[in-house]
Amino acid sequence: MFSKFTSILQHAVEALAPSLPLQEDFVYHWKAITHYYIETSDDKAPVTDTNIPSHLEQMLDILVQEENERESGETGPCMEYLLHHKILETLYTLGKADCPPGMKQQVLSFYTKLLGRIRQPLLPHINVHRPVQKLIRLCGEVLAAPTENEEIQFLCIVCAKLKQDPYLVNFFLENKLKAVASKSRTCLIAEDIQKGQDFGTTDRGQSLQLEETPRADHAERENNLPQLADDLSTSLDELNIPSSPEALAVHPHGDYNLVNSLLNLTKSPDGRIAVKACEGLMLLVSLPEPAAAKCLTQSTCLCELLTDRLASLYKALPQSMDPLDIETVEGVNWGLDSYSHKEDASAFPGKRALISFLSWFDYCDQLIKEAQKTTAIAMASSIRDHFFVGIMEPQLMQTSEIGILTSTALLHRIVRQVTSDVLVHEMVGFILGEQREPETLMGINRHPLRYRLIEHCDHISDEISIMTLRMFEHLLQKPDEHILYNLVLRNLEERNYTEYKPPCQEDKDVVENGQIAGAVDLEEDPLFTDLSPNTMLSNQEWLSASPPASPEHLKSDGKTEVHKIVNSFLCLVPDEAKSSYHVEGTGYDTYLRDAHRQFRDYCAICLRWEWPGFPKPLEKCNLEASFFEGHFLKVLFDRMGRILDQPYDVNLQVTSVLSKLSLFPHPHIHEYLLDPYVNLASGCRSLFSVIVRVVGDLMVRIQRILDFTPKLLLVRKRLLGLEPEGPIVDHMTLLEGVIVLEEFCKELAAIAFVKYHASSTP
Repeated sequence: MFSKFTSILQHAVEALAPSLPLQEDFVYHWKAITHYYIETSDDKAPVTDTNIPSHLEQMLDILVQEENERESGETGPCMEYLLHHKILETLYTLGKADCPPGMKQQVLSFYTKLLGRIRQPLLPHINVHRPVQKLIRLCGEVLAAPTENEEIQFLCIVCAKLKQDPYLVNFFLENKLKAVASKSRTCLIAEDIQKGQDFGTTDRGQSLQLEETPRADHAERENNLPQLADDLSTSLDELNIPSSPEALAVHPHGDYNLVNSLLNLTKSPDGRIAVKACEGLMLLVSLPEPAAAKCLTQSTCLCELLTDRLASLYKALPQSMDPLDIETVEGVNWGLDSYSHKEDASAFPGKRALISFLSWFDYCDQLIKEAQKTTAIAMASSIRDHFFVGIMEPQLMQTSEIGILTSTALLHRIVRQVTSDVLVHEMVGFILGEQREPETLMGINRHPLRYRLIEHCDHISDEISIMTLRMFEHLLQKPDEHILYNLVLRNLEERNYTEYKPPCQEDKDVVENGQIAGAVDLEEDPLFTDLSPNTMLSNQEWLSASPPASPEHLKSDGKTEVHKIVNSFLCLVPDEAKSSYHVEGTGYDTYLRDAHRQFRDYCAICLRWEWPGFPKPLEKCNLEASFFEGHFLKVLFDRMGRILDQPYDVNLQVTSVLSKLSLFPHPHIHEYLLDPYVNLASGCRSLFSVIVRVVGDLMVRIQRILDFTPKLLLVRKRLLGLEPEGPIVDHMTLLEGVIVLEEFCKELAAIAFVKYHASSTP
């Protein structure tokens, strides 16, 4: 009570007293603080009951006022006094001793405000960055400490200053052995302080209590206190301690206390503190200084923290979860990991654990995305080795169908969520392996996880097949060239799926109907003898829809004329098996807009991969090598071949993956998947040839089904929601397969047209 009255009286005196020059006022407030330690007899009273907080605030205000009154970059006498008399060193010593109780909070707050409110660069000064470094070591020592809020604010302002001037981070990289020795030495000094030896006290129970001295000695003690505190806090820093080879081997690049303190605070039970610590780490990993990046990855436990927490959060998930729940959980952001089970109407078992896992994975992803290249590679590599391989792979390789489904759904969610190029690359290496040479049928299991996942695309469980196919569909959309090369392109590199026929003069002769000699027109092809004039696009329609037609069946760049390709796909399904023309708004043109948008997106992804614009000349290809489409296309083609006997949802997913592959702007993919006129080598199959075989089977099976066309139309209308559900229709799987086949052919036709139009437009 008395101290509060004294504080009020002092403020009144200061208000009435004439204003002093800033430096005198600044020195007055500092002397008032040091005077407290000389005269106080109660070192257990909280600091809030003293005038210390008020004096510190006044000192800050004076420093800010001084800076505002001077030209930019000019150091005033008050700041000179603070630096020369090592006031920050003294405050650090008082804060570490936390005398009076609560002083540590006041010191942290003073440092934070000083660095935040003063515009001129302070950290380059040794009398600033040295005490700042020491104060950093005090942060995060105890979780849930009363000073946590001040600690994180202080650390974050330091991080922000380093972000502004990255070279300053070199001041915060320490020699580990020196720091350890400093810690032990500081402990001895702290014991001496408690005994009162350095402050002239003889009572061990009264730390920092000074014995009564004559008034004349008080001034001397006031003047000597800053130097005395500086001696206490810096005596060890001036020692030259030799580093042993063992110590250098353990910590070759020094210690990064700023990172270590932030890492400790990420474990705080207070979510706000943990998020702020994560933000500070994100600032630090983005610093471009190589020395800091090396120290961060080799001398801190940052990588271990990321992977260990990922692993523990993943293990906390239920063994069985509904894939739909995993897929549809709200967009997760690492900084907004707040969830209330009571307020959630769509809660499900394990949702809290799932959000926590996805939030932390999102943080790891964003951290790697922002990080300096060396740091990013180290963190991503650690996640691959210790989380993907160590934790996820055994789950994906298990034989339990429930376990496979849950782990694949989680992998699918991760594939969808990851955005960092470096982490995407490590994830791709984990899923697909590093192989880039052409596959062989005998060697498809060289990378066990890749083999198992592709086999799961044709699993006996439709749920597992659909989930794995969806994972691959999203994987193909990631901006990593190795994905498509590993799955498809490495097997098409030599174009040995084609049969090479040397050109002759007859092939170059153009006949009047616009085809090369010997070419078979679609109307004359036995496969299309049932076509009606309404099923094909007229030449007049194409003149207004496509680029100017060439009189040659083969363009000079090797591209088959587009209208023949489009009609080839549109005419594949026999007329009696089509139902879209009975329903309005289901024509081929409805796919054009989507195909155009998706192709543009895929072109943007592939732009930096420097793919060729034309197929590799056959003269330079090794056509003698045996062709194998690769494990991935083999499974997709096998699935496509069974489209009439598979569930509707499986067919949708298989055709979706194949259409995504067809969109890629690589000439070999275009030729192999979208050119019906390619001369296939013996024993080879293409997407078109697979569909041809399906259509052949369909034409036979149609004859065995009574009222096939009305039933087909009814099923289509039910799928579109135009007809209510009713009695089960016979041959439902076949009818749904025919509808998917028709729509898929229209989609391929639209993709072929869009790709041709894009390549012919300058």
